[in-house]
Amino acid sequence: ISCSLVGSEMCIRDRNVDAVFQFNSRVTPLFSQKGGIMIMGGYIISNRKVAVIGAGFVGSSIAYALTIRKLAREIVLIDIDKEKTEGEALDIQHGIPELGDAVVRAGGYEDCADCDLIIITAGRNRKPGESRLDLITGNSQILKNVVEQIQKYYTRGAIMLVSNPVDVLVYQCTRWMGLPDGRVFGTGCELDSSRMVRLIADYTNRDTEAVKISIVGEHGDAQIPIWSRASIDGMPIQEYCETQGLPWTKEQREVLTEQVRGMGAAIIKNKGRTHYGIATCACYLAGAVLDQRPAIASVSTVLRGEYGVSDVGLSVPSILGVNGVEKRLEEEWAQEELTLFRQAADKMKGVLKTL
Repeated sequence: ISCSLVGSEMCIRDRNVDAVFQFNSRVTPLFSQKGGIMIMGGYIISNRKVAVIGAGFVGSSIAYALTIRKLAREIVLIDIDKEKTEGEALDIQHGIPELGDAVVRAGGYEDCADCDLIIITAGRNRKPGESRLDLITGNSQILKNVVEQIQKYYTRGAIMLVSNPVDVLVYQCTRWMGLPDGRVFGTGCELDSSRMVRLIADYTNRDTEAVKISIVGEHGDAQIPIWSRASIDGMPIQEYCETQGLPWTKEQREVLTEQVRGMGAAIIKNKGRTHYGIATCACYLAGAVLDQRPAIASVSTVLRGEYGVSDVGLSVPSILGVNGVEKRLEEEWAQEELTLFRQAADKMKGVLKTL
């Protein structure tokens, strides 16, 4: 059972039967259903319907992760290769009796109507030796075609961009869709942050749950770890390493930074693609939207003055909820980190001018 605010009403929603109650002087059932959508006092309650556009390795892995995490009731895979999409949907569906209860099926853009979340993974993946920005021309055109199709049927819901270069595509999708601020967001640096957490946990011999750090900026070469706010077991990381007798020098931080920055390319060199890591990150972000349980994550949106930066898509720590990014957090960073972030913004603005 989850508890959330809907408008000015406090509601409890049972995840299995969708019983919704209004708290006044007494508890009263108060919901109706129309066209498969639950409505309470004029407000739409999540029915956990997800469309995944692009049924390649990334899109299919996301659909699979959503299924076994039981985050969605209905998952629609949309792709130009309809035969492959049918196969992916059936393959995922066949494991559901043991690990999930979602309906997973192949569909079309008309299924974007009434979605709580639309996840866009369509586009070409990186090849060995390529940067994410090398994908910009082809994937920008693919996104434009996808957005034109979504617009025909879009009624509500957040839109999550996974395709690369994600920061550029977030900027374009935000402009083309014309939705409220934060409704379009990208996975951004959440995967980079996850990778850094893993490396620090390995270095300090601690569980990943004990490590807190965000990477911000570009999901690419201009990413910046916010070392000034990093912690382990609630202690500043410098202080923690001192108590454990571990070196924590500028050189050590630079080694970790370069490892994370090059990790995607290293995985692609080894196996030809990345998809499991980004799928789990996308699933984590989807949980904040679908379960209406806010989470803080370093995701990409178009900034509106935060950290002195506007009109460019970059990742910053943000509160993610049912409407996408509800709020971008403005933390206190070290001056060097802030300078690097603004340099990343200048870089991305230069890229946008070439489009």
